[in-house]
Amino acid sequence: MKVAVVTLENKAAGELELADAIFGLEPRKDILHRVVEWQRAKKRAGTHKTKTRSEVSGTGKKPFKQKGSGNARQGTLRAPHHEGGGRAHGPVVRSHAYDLPKKVRALGLKHALSAKQAEGKLFVVDELSLKAAKTKTVVKHFETMGLVKPLFISGAAVDALFAKAINNLIGHDALPVQGANVYDILRHKELVLSKEAVAALEARLK
Repeated sequence: MKVAVVTLENKAAGELELADAIFGLEPRKDILHRVVEWQRAKKRAGTHKTKTRSEVSGTGKKPFKQKGSGNARQGTLRAPHHEGGGRAHGPVVRSHAYDLPKKVRALGLKHALSAKQAEGKLFVVDELSLKAAKTKTVVKHFETMGLVKPLFISGAAVDALFAKAINNLIGHDALPVQGANVYDILRHKELVLSKEAVAALEARLK
């Protein structure tokens, strides 16, 4: 399929042929869901922790003698059923990450790109670079393009002046092409790719 290429000033800069196998698929919600959940699980800190009966502060002495008190027998005050005792089966520090096949990850990225194209929210610009880091200037350009909450994906590195110009804009993010991922693409309303990023993504997902 062919898409129009524009500059950051929203001026025509020709056309570009996009691979149908990457940008023209029928989006599958099940694949997108699997990849997003995998990404979010990897990001979890897993630092939640409660103390067990061996970790809480307290004496290890038997509270009272086994027989004759009229109370139920007790061996320790640090047991879970006592106030101030340890937690039974509580959360421990661990990793929530799990494996997802590479083919499923690649397929998820294809479907995320195809979803943006199908929504009409995919834009291709000739390059994502500026001569001066002026936020006021890029805001005007973004308004003419109709960008509200865009994700910009550039080539191997994000232009320093461009990154500085959008730094204070809420909901505007920029990533190098190797950082392109399903979660960030879906959580932004628009996706803006440079021509270099398109070529790199097609080479990566062939």
